[in-house]
Amino acid sequence: MGMPDRDTTQTTERAGGRRVWPWAVGAAVVAAIAGVFAYRAAVAEPGVSLPDLGNRHVATLAVEIPPYNSDPPTSGPHLPYIAPWGIHTEPIPKQLQVHNLEDGGVVVQYNCPDGCPDLEAKLKAIVSGYERQVILAPYPAMKTRIALTAWTRLDAFDDVNERRVRAFITAYRGIDHHPR
Repeated sequence: MGMPDRDTTQTTERAGGRRVWPWAVGAAVVAAIAGVFAYRAAVAEPGVSLPDLGNRHVATLAVEIPPYNSDPPTSGPHLPYIAPWGIHTEPIPKQLQVHNLEDGGVVVQYNCPDGCPDLEAKLKAIVSGYERQVILAPYPAMKTRIALTAWTRLDAFDDVNERRVRAFITAYRGIDHHPR
């Protein structure tokens, strides 16, 4: 009477152990999800996020469109075709480069009113390593010497930083932004 039945005690402990198991798995899953969100917050995506202005096609450069919300632009009305990927020596019209961004491209642009062959050479060396979905072109209207654009993302600065350029390209190159 004073001693518990051995079989009953073991069964109760095992049953109790089984009831703890789902709670432990649930807690581990919640902790993993929280960890992912904390990591993403700590490792911010490159550049500044801008509101999406849509992806309406316009027939020609002559079509009047509302102003873009950034310069260079990162989304909004654009031509129905893209600029060739690679290195350009002339500026690319805004309405053309935006379509490249929609197609998962990254545009690397520079502004050197007095010329900057060293800066151009460094950027060319970086961009030439990508066969598709990256463009290098001059952009004389910028306030900074360098701007990196992707769909709704912009990073602008004055001195070449290869790690920064490559991180931006890696983060956004190949992400298609066509409506589904």
